[in-house]
Amino acid sequence: METSFYTGLIVEESLDDSRVLNDFKILKVEITKEKNPADRWHMYTIEVSKKEIERISKEIKPKLWYANFWKDNELLVVFKNKIFTLDRYDTKTRKEAIEYGLAQGIPRKQLDFKGD
Repeated sequence: METSFYTGLIVEESLDDSRVLNDFKILKVEITKEKNPADRWHMYTIEVSKKEIERISKEIKPKLWYANFWKDNELLVVFKNKIFTLDRYDTKTRKEAIEYGLAQGIPRKQLDFKGD
């Protein structure tokens, strides 16, 4: 049984079915402050196993979205059906994941892959 957990950040609006969040340990919830409620993002900090991260990769909407998870020196960047494993503290390892995100239509400024 896997006992190693990752902490991660996922936006509710990025999911095909946000009810999947009910299956994870939620550590924190933040809501962005846009005036129009329809423009707000609901950002969840969650704790998940590697197997659950694979499940999340199937639930993320194609194009425009990703999630990221971290543990120790490892950073996982999760797109629809694709996961990049990066060094959390070495930004030089991020080029391929950034290029992939750009190809998915994600603005460069959003490809900052938070890991803390």
